[in-house]
Amino acid sequence: MSESASQKVFRKLASVEEAKRRLREHFVPSPVGVETIPLERCYGRVLAKDIEAPIDVPPFDRAVMDGFAVHADDTFGAEEDSPRNLKVAGRLGAGERSSIEVEKGEAVEISTGAPIPRGANAVTMVEYTQQEGASLKVYRAVVPGENIMAAGSDIMAGELILRKGSLLTPRETGVLAALGVNSVACFTKQKVGIISTENEIVEPGDASEYGKIYDINARTISDAVTECGGDPVFLGVVRDDPDAISAKIKEGLPGRDILITSGGTSAGVGDLLYRLINTLGKPGILVHGVSVRPGKPTIIAVLDGKPLFGLPGYPASALTIFEIFVSPVLREMAGLNPELDRKTIDARAAEKIHTEGGRHEYLPVNLVQDETGSYTVYPVPGGSGAITTLEEADGFIEIPESRAFLEEGECVQVKLFSSELKPADLMIIGSHCIGVDILLELIRREHPGLDCKVINVGSSGGLAAIRRGSADIAGTHLLDEETGVYNVPFLARHEIAEKAVLVRGYNRSQGLIAAKGNPKRISSLEDILREDLAFVNRNPGSGTRILLDMKLREIARSRGVQFEQLISGIKGYEIEAKSHTAVAVAVLQGKADLGLGIKAAADRYGLIFIPLVEEHYDFAIQSKRIGKEAVQVFLNMLRSEVFKTELARRAPGLSPTAETGTTIQSS
Repeated sequence: MSESASQKVFRKLASVEEAKRRLREHFVPSPVGVETIPLERCYGRVLAKDIEAPIDVPPFDRAVMDGFAVHADDTFGAEEDSPRNLKVAGRLGAGERSSIEVEKGEAVEISTGAPIPRGANAVTMVEYTQQEGASLKVYRAVVPGENIMAAGSDIMAGELILRKGSLLTPRETGVLAALGVNSVACFTKQKVGIISTENEIVEPGDASEYGKIYDINARTISDAVTECGGDPVFLGVVRDDPDAISAKIKEGLPGRDILITSGGTSAGVGDLLYRLINTLGKPGILVHGVSVRPGKPTIIAVLDGKPLFGLPGYPASALTIFEIFVSPVLREMAGLNPELDRKTIDARAAEKIHTEGGRHEYLPVNLVQDETGSYTVYPVPGGSGAITTLEEADGFIEIPESRAFLEEGECVQVKLFSSELKPADLMIIGSHCIGVDILLELIRREHPGLDCKVINVGSSGGLAAIRRGSADIAGTHLLDEETGVYNVPFLARHEIAEKAVLVRGYNRSQGLIAAKGNPKRISSLEDILREDLAFVNRNPGSGTRILLDMKLREIARSRGVQFEQLISGIKGYEIEAKSHTAVAVAVLQGKADLGLGIKAAADRYGLIFIPLVEEHYDFAIQSKRIGKEAVQVFLNMLRSEVFKTELARRAPGLSPTAETGTTIQSS
């Protein structure tokens, strides 16, 4: 390359956008390979494949406190001066398996982590009891489900837990350990050669002379490469000698995916790098000089398919250019989001946040950005007993011990767990469904740059997020008990009828779940009235519980009895599970003979499923965001034959309809 040609390139400064465009015309970043890594060496690596949970966490209903497993209604009315008296029927420790069944008026002593015995639906803390032999006094009432973590309430078997491209921090590796995973497929780290040039540079530890400076860039650039998922190799300091520089670059190219040099990039006398590059590979220099401050004398080249970045010698300039040009390339090659952002975020509470009080609390939260650019926070559900609390949170807020709650709309400061936080292109808040996971997986295949975030807060919480402007889309399956209509009546009840449209999703098959082989010969919902059957219910407010009570009211009317009288004859009606998985596990373990849930949960455990109804799982969408590109991508995929085929193939009991993707209620 002649002096005049090189000077001409330098005088014509490229914009940042133009420099990036030229690079991508000759080099498109992509992962260099995939390798299986033992879990103990996974920290800082990037997942190459989605990970679905192989087991439920926890795998059974378990106590979260030391105390006594009881029927909650046996404790109702208990006071310090008027305790309830129960009979102690046995004891269960953590890790023990027992055939004990808790009858009315009985209690079983239980340790933290122990499985909940059949018949019990709550744990009363030992602090509020007094035991004398087989006699137990209970001084404080408990409600159904209190101090119990339901099977699968943290992680459901088959649930998509970590997505391809996730950076494995201690939170993610903790989730993997909880699932029993001992190795994962990760993207191979890109090997990055780093060279320092210029006569005045010496390596740290060497004797310094007048006019010499220690090499700062080698250390900072190496660490920056590591932060971006790369494997840096420092190739040494080279003097401003054409033969030495050329030899070092030739030495560094084999076995490396990228080369980075610092120093020797300006067009001044004694700077040689830009003169050499075009002799070392094709197409050679793409950019020499960028219209940016600091960092104007930047070189970008491609040598026979491998990028070379010539960074300025000044450390601040070198790191600035690294962040602008090199970091996005390295992160894409590592399988990461190309953009990196480090912040402490000012936000507002999306809802009233209750705390335990009396303690300085670090509360994990999710961050959501609305159309004004402001952030709101949602507490991550699960608490200290839930492994997924660690994986799902964007950061945490500190709440002083003097506060019992934060008001809705109150200002908070979020300290991020990760250095990266990018507002999602598509925000989905509402009821979780595996169908949404399948839909988003298909979207990522066609639109890998589209960032979708899902926060599962239930149907009502999703509609509330639509009302606040936090969500683009809310998944919902609320049944109106009076009309038997799904979802439509709730737009008005949540005050979003004028600001949201309802789009048809798909059907979910709800029915009875019974033991494999159906030994009790269960055939219809009325079988739960049989005296020889034990039933496991769902928690109040869940769509499944609403459906059950509606069906039971129909049975009560047909028999000419009151609803309360009917349910009083159902053995186990008051035993409540918090998820479809928990219902299936209760049947699988023999704690109950039947329950009500979705077909997918029954199929997961090889149980009998007797269909009752097809419920509607639909999507509420903010009217003013219906034209948003990410929302249109979502709707197009929802309507596609690809999604309908994959849904039917991969999710038993979830079925698209002729109306899937059509608007069924407009604002």
